[in-house]
This record gives sequence, structure tokens and C-alpha cells, in this order.
Amino acid sequence: MNLTPCSIHRWPLLAGVAVLALSCWPALAADTSPAQQLSRFSAEAGAPGQAERGRAFFAARHGGEWSCSSCHGAPPLQPGKHASTGKAIDPLAPAANPRAFTDTAKVDKWFRRNCKDVLSRECSAAEKADVLAYLTSVKP
Repeated sequence: MNLTPCSIHRWPLLAGVAVLALSCWPALAADTSPAQQLSRFSAEAGAPGQAERGRAFFAARHGGEWSCSSCHGAPPLQPGKHASTGKAIDPLAPAANPRAFTDTAKVDKWFRRNCKDVLSRECSAAEKADVLAYLTSVKP
């Protein structure tokens, strides 16, 4: 590699551009909205999500130790705390957290993980639609 005085001075500029691009990465991840996610799960389920069923599902323990509300609160408008680790969790309701349900990969990841914790299985599309219908109906 042949470094000239001019190319040496470009490195800080290139490094700065790279850092700026990486710092904006989470903002670029927002590829969806709560309404689009609700529509997706409702379409997969073949029926629209029902907020009241979602509220009951969110509060129920389903035979295990935890419910969704064990970590996310009831209603899920305030920061939560993981039931076993104590790790802080951002509010889940979109009305309290504008970033909630705006990244499809994260939505899928966290539904998969949390459903396995609460139900010992993955949630069905209908269950996801109901929970999301509930969460999008919760207002401060």
C-alpha cells in the first residue's frame, strides 16, 4: 500500500464517516410499524387481532411462572424489568415507546423468545395478532 500525504489525511475523514454511519444504524432498522405488524399477524391468522383477547392473554400465566405482564407490566406503559435477571425493559406499548414494533427482525425475535418463556412454545399468529391489537390499544 502506497501512502501519500494526501491519502494519510483521508483516513480520519473516512473513519468519521464510518462511525457516523454505524451510530445511525438503529435508526435505519425501523422497517415497519405496529399497524403493519398487526396486519401481518392478522393475515397469517386469517382473522383480525382482538384487543380484549390480547389483554387476557398478556395477563395470563398459561400454566407457568410468568405472564407477559410479569416483565412488561400491566398496563405496559412504563419501563419493565425482566423477572429473573432484573434487566430493564423499555415500555412495550407503542403509545409509550415509539420504537416498539418498528423492526420486523426484532419483533420476530422477541415474540419467539418471550413466547417460549411464557408458554414453553412459540405463539401462534392469532395470539401475536391479539397481543398486538391489545398493545396498540393501550393509551396513557
